[in-house]
Amino acid sequence: MARRVDPHERRELLADALMRLAAERGLEAVSLRHVAAEAGVSTGMVQHYFRTKDEMMTFALGMVMDRIRRRSQALSVPATPRELVRGLLLQVLPLDETRRLENHVVLAFLAYAAVKPALASGLRESAAEMRTFLADQLRAAGADGVGHEQAAAGLLALVDGLGLQLLSRQYADEDAVAALDAQLALLFGRR
Repeated sequence: MARRVDPHERRELLADALMRLAAERGLEAVSLRHVAAEAGVSTGMVQHYFRTKDEMMTFALGMVMDRIRRRSQALSVPATPRELVRGLLLQVLPLDETRRLENHVVLAFLAYAAVKPALASGLRESAAEMRTFLADQLRAAGADGVGHEQAAAGLLALVDGLGLQLLSRQYADEDAVAALDAQLALLFGRR
């Protein structure tokens, strides 16, 4: 009896192939044919699951965001809002091969979306969701003297910048984590 194919699993397989290629070549240089070859399937199969490269890229970006969310939720239950924020932001920083690949994909997607703004809506939604979460944690911790939304935006900007520095090998992992911890100490206090 033939094994039943899980469409979501197949889409993830193709998106993973896209992510590997995007990290290696950039999104502009990747076609559906390249993804098919990387995944070891036919171009027709890729087109069965994704009509266009843009559709596949949007799916891959959503998959990256879901993976970050799942990793953050899988962490041991933190005792404080500060630990929760730190745990989430460490999942975003490219501190291992998986997160480096994800950061390459997000970076490539941002560059691609700069010339195709309609593609950026999913990224905007994820960033807004993250900012809201961070602001809520700052508020819950009683972080005084800061605008919670602005501080949350600043944390995301810091992590984005540190991510770029890590990807280009300008900082060592421990230096990036120390910079994040210093900012968290300013916002949450030195607890």
